[in-house]
Amino acid sequence: MLKILKWSAMVMLVLFAAAQFVRPARTNPLTEDVRTAQAHLRLPSEVQAVLKRACYDCHSNETRWPWYSNVAPVSWFLTDHVDHGRKHLNFSDWAQAGRYTEKQDVYGQLDEIRKEVEARNMPLGSYLILHPDAKLSDPEIKVISDWAVSERQRLAIESREALNRK
Repeated sequence: MLKILKWSAMVMLVLFAAAQFVRPARTNPLTEDVRTAQAHLRLPSEVQAVLKRACYDCHSNETRWPWYSNVAPVSWFLTDHVDHGRKHLNFSDWAQAGRYTEKQDVYGQLDEIRKEVEARNMPLGSYLILHPDAKLSDPEIKVISDWAVSERQRLAIESREALNRK
């Protein structure tokens, strides 16, 4: 029995070592200022600070890659998680072609941000385990929610005014 455990441990060690050679791309693509959320939305400093602390690691091109993101299989999970997060919402690429350029899409994104934060679905619990500082307090949730609602209203008014000028 001891011999089987030693061989099993040896095989697991070899597999773990071999897995380190499968390295996903941990990227932080260059960001054009004109494409960021800041260029398209009004982001008060308080809102910006909360978003940077709690959201940007997964929802921007400003991901802070911790040391453990170099260790497989954790690196695979983290890279996939960030790629998925950026695909769903990317504050660094708000003006991504065909993504948030239509007012309806912007409204939808703002509504989604509000809903996810109010429901405490974001930040994810798995992220908060290693990043407890990203946990949103009740006042921070209110700040983000109120901002999303008021920004949506502001954009709707601007859109109506632009239509009336035509």
